[in-house]
Amino acid sequence: MKTLDYTGLDAAASAKTVASLQQLLADFQVYYTNLRGFHWNIQGKGFFTLHSKFEEMYDDAAEKVDEIAERILMLGGTPANKFSDYLKVSKIKEVAGVVCEKEIVKIILDDIKALIAAERAILAQASEAGDETTVSQLNDYLVEQEKLVWMLVAYSTCNCEG
Repeated sequence: MKTLDYTGLDAAASAKTVASLQQLLADFQVYYTNLRGFHWNIQGKGFFTLHSKFEEMYDDAAEKVDEIAERILMLGGTPANKFSDYLKVSKIKEVAGVVCEKEIVKIILDDIKALIAAERAILAQASEAGDETTVSQLNDYLVEQEKLVWMLVAYSTCNCEG
Protein backbone atom coordinates (compact mmCIF):
# COMPACT_ATOMS: atom_id res chain seq x y z
CA MET A 1 0.00 0.00 0.00
CA LYS A 2 1.34 3.44 -0.98
CA THR A 3 0.26 6.93 -0.05
CA LEU A 4 0.07 7.86 -3.73
CA ASP A 5 -2.56 5.13 -4.22
CA TYR A 6 -4.90 7.28 -2.16
CA THR A 7 -3.89 10.84 -3.04
CA GLY A 8 -4.44 10.57 -6.77
CA LEU A 9 -1.02 11.99 -7.62
CA ASP A 10 0.88 10.57 -10.57
CA ALA A 11 3.86 8.48 -9.47
CA ALA A 12 6.17 9.65 -12.30
CA ALA A 13 5.38 13.32 -11.71
CA SER A 14 5.77 12.84 -7.97
CA ALA A 15 9.19 11.22 -8.49
CA LYS A 16 10.35 14.39 -10.27
CA THR A 17 9.07 16.52 -7.40
CA VAL A 18 10.80 14.21 -4.91
CA ALA A 19 14.13 14.67 -6.70
CA SER A 20 13.74 18.44 -6.52
CA LEU A 21 12.71 18.29 -2.87
CA GLN A 22 15.82 16.20 -2.12
CA GLN A 23 17.90 19.06 -3.49
CA LEU A 24 15.94 21.56 -1.40
CA LEU A 25 16.43 19.37 1.67
CA ALA A 26 20.20 19.40 1.15
CA ASP A 27 20.16 23.17 0.68
CA PHE A 28 18.16 23.70 3.86
CA GLN A 29 20.40 21.41 5.90
CA VAL A 30 23.51 23.39 4.97
CA TYR A 31 21.66 26.70 5.43
CA TYR A 32 20.59 25.54 8.91
CA THR A 33 24.14 24.61 9.87
CA ASN A 34 25.47 27.95 8.64
CA LEU A 35 22.86 29.78 10.71
CA ARG A 36 23.95 27.88 13.82
CA GLY A 37 27.53 28.95 13.23
CA PHE A 38 26.50 32.57 12.66
CA HIS A 39 24.47 32.48 15.88
CA TRP A 40 27.45 31.19 17.85
CA ASN A 41 30.11 33.43 16.32
CA ILE A 42 28.49 36.79 15.53
CA GLN A 43 30.40 39.84 16.81
CA GLY A 44 29.89 43.56 16.66
CA LYS A 45 27.29 46.18 17.54
CA GLY A 46 24.44 44.05 16.23
CA PHE A 47 25.36 41.06 18.39
CA PHE A 48 22.31 41.13 20.68
CA THR A 49 19.86 41.64 17.85
CA LEU A 50 21.39 39.17 15.41
CA HIS A 51 22.28 36.47 17.94
CA SER A 52 18.58 36.14 18.80
CA LYS A 53 17.43 36.53 15.19
CA PHE A 54 19.77 33.79 13.97
CA GLU A 55 18.40 31.43 16.62
CA GLU A 56 14.87 32.17 15.43
CA MET A 57 15.99 31.57 11.85
CA TYR A 58 17.74 28.25 12.50
CA ASP A 59 14.73 27.01 14.49
CA ASP A 60 12.55 27.87 11.50
CA ALA A 61 14.98 26.17 9.10
CA ALA A 62 14.98 23.02 11.26
CA GLU A 63 11.19 22.92 11.08
CA LYS A 64 11.29 23.29 7.31
CA VAL A 65 13.87 20.48 7.04
CA ASP A 66 11.43 18.21 8.84
CA GLU A 67 8.49 19.32 6.68
CA ILE A 68 10.44 18.79 3.45
CA ALA A 69 11.57 15.32 4.54
CA GLU A 70 8.00 14.40 5.46
CA ARG A 71 6.72 15.66 2.09
CA ILE A 72 9.33 13.49 0.34
CA LEU A 73 8.00 10.51 2.29
CA MET A 74 4.39 11.36 1.42
CA LEU A 75 5.32 11.43 -2.26
CA GLY A 76 6.88 7.98 -2.07
CA GLY A 77 10.53 8.93 -1.67
CA THR A 78 13.08 8.43 1.06
CA PRO A 79 14.74 11.62 2.31
CA ALA A 80 18.52 11.71 2.29
CA ASN A 81 19.90 11.88 5.81
CA LYS A 82 23.68 11.94 5.50
CA PHE A 83 25.37 15.31 5.74
CA SER A 84 28.11 14.11 3.41
CA ASP A 85 25.42 13.58 0.76
CA TYR A 86 23.97 17.03 1.37
CA LEU A 87 27.37 18.65 0.90
CA LYS A 88 27.84 16.92 -2.45
CA VAL A 89 24.68 18.44 -3.95
CA SER A 90 23.79 21.54 -1.95
CA LYS A 91 23.81 24.82 -3.84
CA ILE A 92 24.35 26.50 -0.49
CA LYS A 93 27.95 26.25 0.60
CA GLU A 94 29.30 25.73 4.10
CA VAL A 95 30.60 28.87 5.76
CA ALA A 96 33.05 29.06 8.64
CA GLY A 97 35.03 31.77 10.34
CA VAL A 98 32.76 34.68 9.41
CA VAL A 99 31.95 36.92 12.39
CA CYS A 100 31.19 40.35 10.87
CA GLU A 101 27.49 41.14 10.83
CA LYS A 102 27.47 42.81 7.39
CA GLU A 103 29.24 39.86 5.78
CA ILE A 104 26.95 37.36 7.54
CA VAL A 105 23.79 39.19 6.50
CA LYS A 106 25.03 39.27 2.89
CA ILE A 107 25.73 35.51 2.98
CA ILE A 108 22.27 34.83 4.42
CA LEU A 109 20.61 36.99 1.77
CA ASP A 110 22.47 35.11 -0.96
CA ASP A 111 21.47 31.77 0.59
CA ILE A 112 17.82 32.80 0.82
CA LYS A 113 17.98 33.94 -2.81
CA ALA A 114 19.11 30.40 -3.76
CA LEU A 115 16.37 28.83 -1.63
CA ILE A 116 13.71 31.05 -3.19
CA ALA A 117 14.88 30.17 -6.72
CA ALA A 118 14.76 26.45 -5.93
CA GLU A 119 11.34 26.75 -4.31
CA ARG A 120 9.90 28.66 -7.26
CA ALA A 121 11.14 25.96 -9.63
CA ILE A 122 9.64 23.19 -7.49
CA LEU A 123 6.43 25.16 -7.13
CA ALA A 124 6.05 25.30 -10.92
CA GLN A 125 6.89 21.61 -11.24
CA ALA A 126 4.45 20.58 -8.49
CA SER A 127 1.73 22.81 -9.90
CA GLU A 128 2.08 21.18 -13.31
CA ALA A 129 1.75 17.78 -11.59
CA GLY A 130 -1.41 18.86 -9.75
CA ASP A 131 0.39 18.57 -6.40
CA GLU A 132 -1.35 21.42 -4.61
CA THR A 133 -0.05 20.34 -1.21
CA THR A 134 3.58 20.88 -2.21
CA VAL A 135 2.55 24.12 -3.92
CA SER A 136 0.90 25.33 -0.72
CA GLN A 137 3.90 24.33 1.41
CA LEU A 138 6.34 26.19 -0.83
CA ASN A 139 4.06 29.22 -1.14
CA ASP A 140 4.10 29.47 2.65
CA TYR A 141 7.91 29.33 2.63
CA LEU A 142 8.10 32.06 0.00
CA VAL A 143 5.84 34.40 1.97
CA GLU A 144 8.08 34.05 5.04
CA GLN A 145 11.33 34.32 3.11
CA GLU A 146 10.35 37.39 1.11
CA LYS A 147 9.46 39.17 4.36
CA LEU A 148 12.74 38.05 5.92
CA VAL A 149 14.67 39.37 2.89
CA TRP A 150 12.92 42.71 3.23
CA MET A 151 13.83 42.90 6.92
CA LEU A 152 17.46 41.86 6.41
CA VAL A 153 17.91 44.35 3.58
CA ALA A 154 16.40 47.10 5.75
CA TYR A 155 18.72 46.12 8.63
CA SER A 156 21.83 46.01 6.49
CA THR A 157 21.26 49.26 4.56
CA CYS A 158 20.48 51.57 7.46
CA ASN A 159 23.23 54.12 8.05
CA CYS A 160 21.42 55.75 10.97
CA GLU A 161 22.93 56.13 14.37
CA GLY A 162 20.42 55.30 17.05
